Amino acid sequence: MVPLLLLALYIVVFIVCAISPYDRNVWFAENAPIVLIVIVIIIVSHFHLFNPLSYILMSVLIILHTIGGHYTFERVPFDFITNLFGFERNHYDRVAHFSVGFYAYPIAELLLAKKSLNSKLVLILFPIFAIVTVAAGYEVFEWLYAVSADKEAGIAVLGSQGDIWDAQKDMLADTLGAIFAMATFWLFNKKARAKQLI
Repeated sequence: MVPLLLLALYIVVFIVCAISPYDRNVWFAENAPIVLIVIVIIIVSHFHLFNPLSYILMSVLIILHTIGGHYTFERVPFDFITNLFGFERNHYDRVAHFSVGFYAYPIAELLLAKKSLNSKLVLILFPIFAIVTVAAGYEVFEWLYAVSADKEAGIAVLGSQGDIWDAQKDMLADTLGAIFAMATFWLFNKKARAKQLI
């Protein structure tokens, strides 16, 4: 029931955010990978039904990214947080990157269910490394898009807002999100804690 409700929520958000986005090229570039992720989740769910928390965690990025694609990440209305902490830039993209790390949770759940790993250490570290790898790959994708698309769309997809270390900070946010997800996985998954370390 939870996966279907979250899928319905995504479809509604997708439709609303597809109406008059700030830049249609940016909207397409930002939403293409998200649609692919949703399709992969649906396919994998036919073979392995994740627990509700996994679906909720996966949906956070999907929703945040879809909204970001509508406004562009730099222009998402995030003034309350920006003003509250006195930030000089819109950190909505950092929050979205942090949520990328949440995918470490379902990766670990899938590995545990399929008995693919026999080590607690590898069970915890593999999902984090997987997220770091995906994060680095996405930064390369953003760079390639930025140099091949028109200037305005390229800058919007990069979303660096003048920060020369934006890519590194994005990857750090992804990694911290993965560490948070694995800490949550460890706390809520007795089966994982019961595994023998070899």
